[in-house]
Amino acid sequence: MEKALNIVLFRKAEIRRDIHDNEWWFSVVDVIKALTGSSQPSKYWTAMKARVKADDGIELSTICRQLKLEASDGKKYETDCANLEGLFRIIQSIPSPKAESFKRWLARVGYERVKEIDDPELATKRTRMLYKLKGYPDDWIEKRMRGIAIREELTDEWKNRGAQKDKDYEILTAEISKATFGVTPQEYKELKGLKRENLRDHMDDFELIFTMLGERSTTEIHRNEDSHGIPKLKEDAQIGGAIAGLAKKKLEKKLGRSLVSNKNFKNKRLQ
Repeated sequence: MEKALNIVLFRKAEIRRDIHDNEWWFSVVDVIKALTGSSQPSKYWTAMKARVKADDGIELSTICRQLKLEASDGKKYETDCANLEGLFRIIQSIPSPKAESFKRWLARVGYERVKEIDDPELATKRTRMLYKLKGYPDDWIEKRMRGIAIREELTDEWKNRGAQKDKDYEILTAEISKATFGVTPQEYKELKGLKRENLRDHMDDFELIFTMLGERSTTEIHRNEDSHGIPKLKEDAQIGGAIAGLAKKKLEKKLGRSLVSNKNFKNKRLQ
């Protein structure tokens, strides 16, 4: 769920965002790129800050906060982000005919967050709709949504059992993936020709099913053995992934083909 919710589209332009202090904060460079079409939005942002400071004496950086957002290489970096109020101020300094429509879009997106806090089920419904608008079939969407729930259940266990978000989660996820598919998530993305895209959004039915099996098995092992600490969590992840890997190998033998696929949805080859 987190990945799907942390990217929103404005006229097909991706805007990264994250929740901080219970409100949405949006990537400033993504907004600049969407409004200006600049191929170098970071340089545009730097020049813009200098211009506004010289003209108005205002430091735009003071209304921003650096949050870790995922970049095109799949890694997370500190990125200048602004909340709704801050973005409205920044947009005033961007000469673009799209500014007014973007403001209306931004207000709607911010309001959605307020509603989702009161009713979390709305976030799930919106994620389903986003996948449907991108052209994913209904049966795939249901598997993906179930996978999101299983993933969240697993990361909640990791959080409660001593793992640190991002770094430790990445290590533990890689252990499950290696034991299930024989490759790390990054290697899997390279196989599918992906960069910034979410790997799971480009998995077929079997890939999603075995991913869920590996993660759900790992969750249950953690609970059954009351595991704590990274070494034990890592061991459980390897075992949970191996359970899914063994089932995958048996099916591959029966089908006579590998279930590790280079197909991806963006090339319309996902079956």
